[in-house]
Amino acid sequence: MTFSTKTELLAHQREAVAKLLPTRVGALFMDMGTGKTRAAIELARIRAEKIDRVLWFCPVSLKETIRQQIILHTDCTDAQINVFNDKTSERCCPDAFWHIIGLESMGSSARVVCAVRALMTERCMVVVDESSYIKGHRAKRTNRITLLAERVRYRLILTGTPISQGVEDLFSQMLFLSPKILGYRSWYSFAANHLEYSDRYKGQIVRSHNKAWLAAKIRPYVYQVTKDECLDLPDKIYLHRYCRLTEEQEIAYWEAKQRFYEDVMTYDDGREWQSSIPIFRLFTALQSIVCGWNSLSEQELPTHRLDLLKTVVNSIPPSEPIVIWAKYRHCIKRIFSAYPDAALFHGGLSESARNAELKNWSSGNTRLLIATQAAGGHGLDLTHARYAVFYANSFKYSERIQAEDRQHRIGQSSKVTYINLWAECKIESRIAGAMANKGNALRQFREEVDKVKMNRKEGLKRLLGAL
Repeated sequence: MTFSTKTELLAHQREAVAKLLPTRVGALFMDMGTGKTRAAIELARIRAEKIDRVLWFCPVSLKETIRQQIILHTDCTDAQINVFNDKTSERCCPDAFWHIIGLESMGSSARVVCAVRALMTERCMVVVDESSYIKGHRAKRTNRITLLAERVRYRLILTGTPISQGVEDLFSQMLFLSPKILGYRSWYSFAANHLEYSDRYKGQIVRSHNKAWLAAKIRPYVYQVTKDECLDLPDKIYLHRYCRLTEEQEIAYWEAKQRFYEDVMTYDDGREWQSSIPIFRLFTALQSIVCGWNSLSEQELPTHRLDLLKTVVNSIPPSEPIVIWAKYRHCIKRIFSAYPDAALFHGGLSESARNAELKNWSSGNTRLLIATQAAGGHGLDLTHARYAVFYANSFKYSERIQAEDRQHRIGQSSKVTYINLWAECKIESRIAGAMANKGNALRQFREEVDKVKMNRKEGLKRLLGAL
């Protein structure tokens, strides 16, 4: 099959295609919003006579977005695009050129795996969009996709964040492309040569080695560009708005810290309490409380945060659409009770329901889109709006920037204003500091906990006092 494209490539997209065209495998490590989807489509167009179909893996929440991108940039019809759904099977799979498959389904659905296996031939091109989803070498979806794609002629990965934790994130992504790139077929061989583990905490990576060698090995197969290098986008504007905790929130906040302290004192050794799990639970409990939900007692708490949101929304011209990023489901419920006409986009909705809600918002039928970063932080094009409100922030800067760049990308012609809502408390100050330093609030606190080796009781009290 051959097809034509309807949109022109930008200069950096032409460079990307020229770099990867001579190789059968490659990676587009392009910042969010720089148009890596368009570059991937161009590679498929040039190779169309050599392939029978394109299998495009992406997060489930992006399947409709990818379909729309193919329609936008090519003359392909709906009949030539098959989006996998809950009825797709090996026996019931349309004869299409484009097949769009949810990455999560490859780890959870044998039905989807069997359908994909039937489609995989040498004359295929496989695209893994948001390839950070296959960075875990133990993940079932990683192993299944990598194994099935071994027979495929052309393989391509796309992501704006190839490394979120460290060089260990590269292994599975490069193995999917080809084991010849790094020269390792097993994680253990890679780790033996490039990773150093903690003697105290099993599985914790403390140092990486030979990074320059790794960079040289992947360079021929990677096109990398940042947004600042290739785009002249409008500025970002950051605003911060604050509210105080209610008396009920302050009491619940103190009780959550006290429960964490009492639980930790019951551990037999330091390894469990110094791990990420109890710290994550503590941070989540504290942030939930300052957002108006006591996760320990599963009760709503009075909060000024919703009133602050209403004030912010009322301050924005009524003609302007707004994206509200709500981290927790209980936050969505409370915001939706105040704005019942808002569109919703979160993991609790079916794929078709999410797409319908998004279409309702983008067509202008409703002003507000309430979304979670987990469901909407990757791949969506939200340039319809130039205002975003972060009702609660992620602990990780990498997740925050993903959400920001849903609006600050190709197609945005106006400055984008991001408004952060904060409660005046130490957990929020710590999260804000991590965002400002492009870091991870959980990891920073764990490092502080790790230093409390002597006089554990007093040291932990001191750290909790800082929260």
